[in-house]
Parts: sequence; C-alpha cells; structure tokens
Amino acid sequence: MSNAERLYHRLVVWILFLVLLLPLAVTLIYALVQEWGATILPSGFTLNWLIALWSDPRFLVALGHSLLICLGTLLFSLVLILPLMFVIAYYFPKLDVLMNILILLPFAVPPVVSSVGLMQLYSAPPFELTGTPWILIGCYFTIALPFIYRAISNNIQAINLRDLMDAAHLLGASTWKAALLVVLPNLRKGATIAVLLSFSFLIGEFVFANLLVGNRYETLQVYLYNMRNGSGHFTSALVISYFFVVLIFTWAANLLNKGKR
Repeated sequence: MSNAERLYHRLVVWILFLVLLLPLAVTLIYALVQEWGATILPSGFTLNWLIALWSDPRFLVALGHSLLICLGTLLFSLVLILPLMFVIAYYFPKLDVLMNILILLPFAVPPVVSSVGLMQLYSAPPFELTGTPWILIGCYFTIALPFIYRAISNNIQAINLRDLMDAAHLLGASTWKAALLVVLPNLRKGATIAVLLSFSFLIGEFVFANLLVGNRYETLQVYLYNMRNGSGHFTSALVISYFFVVLIFTWAANLLNKGKR
C-alpha cells in the first residue's frame, strides 16, 4: 500500500470518527450553555446544569440502581454461564449448535410482549417480583446471554480448549483444577469483551425497566424519561453524564485487564 493510499484511508477514518462524534459534541455544548434558542451562537457557558444534576439525590439513587442491577446481572451471568460453557465445549461440543439457536430467542420476542407476560406471571404470590430489582436481573440475564455466550465461545475456540486440558492432565492436574487455573485465565479477554458489550447495552435498557419496575425502583433510563419535559440543558447534562459513566467503566475494565497480563 502506497503512502497516498494510507493517507486516504486515515483521512476517511478521521472523517467518519468526527461525524460519529458530532451529535455527542453538540449535546455536550448544549449541556454547558446558559441559553441557546433564538440565536445561532449560545449566550454563555456554565456548569450549573451539570452541578444541578449531580446534586439531585434522585439522580444519584437512579444511577446507583442502574449500576447495581447491571453489575449484579453480569456477575450472576458469568458465574452461571462460564461453567456451563466449559461443560458444553469440553464434554458436549455438539450442543453448541443448539445453544446458538437458544441464545437468539430473547431477540425473537419483543420486549413489550415479554413484559406483559412477566407482569402476569410475577405480579401475584408466591413469586411477587414485579416492582423489585430481582425481576430486572432475571430479564437482563436473558438480554446479556447472547453477548456473553458468543464472546466467550469465540474465545474458547481461539485457545484450543481440548489441547490445553490435555496438557494440564499430562502435568497431573484434575479436570476442574485445569479448568480453574489454566482455562479460566485464558478466557479473560473474551469475558472482558462480553462484560463491556453487555454493560453498555443493559445500562441503556428502558422498556423492561419502565414496565416492570417503573418509579418503584427508578433506574437511569426511567429517570431520563421522567425528566423529558424539563429543561433541555438538564437532559443534555444527563445524557453526557450517562455517556461518561459508560466510558469510565470501559476504561476501568480495560485497565484491569491490562494489569493482569
């Protein structure tokens, strides 16, 4: 590839990057201005909207609820899915075809339809879970399952699981000891990708959160919906804060992943 072609490709990448960044940049500017309506340029810049947002106890509680549900779901998913995937990949590899079909089922049913069915099932004893975070964790598990399964499945195929297990057995390790001390560390990259994809998707989920818990356990997206009739500057500050929460989580996960290499 010539220097001119490399320069052209870099220019195209930068143009696409700027185009994708433009909506976020405009939202950030709108969150930092005092007034911007009747004139082309804003009247002045201020941090009052961000300060008002982060001083609102209701916002902090909603953010805490979202983080608690998302992280709880991811922890539950990894603890449940990782051993299951090891058993399938090592003992029953033919079941992978069936699992690839099953993990697509959550996307086959619209969230509104699922929510109505779940409300009928879990709105009365003995499993009265509607309005509690537990029903959201269960719903979010089904949403995160395809992302986690596919990312870790690709990682398992890349590390040659059976060769690793055979080598560990030759060195005297039992099957589960080899899985814990040899295979699991090699799945760190796939697990990190799965967690990042799932977290960025779950923290923005609205339909299940609004229909199943609503204001009884207000999450970040429900809070944003409830504030939709307020100031546009305040809403822009909320969107920017949401973006930076996801960005900080992604940065922290990548930092921890690099630190373990």
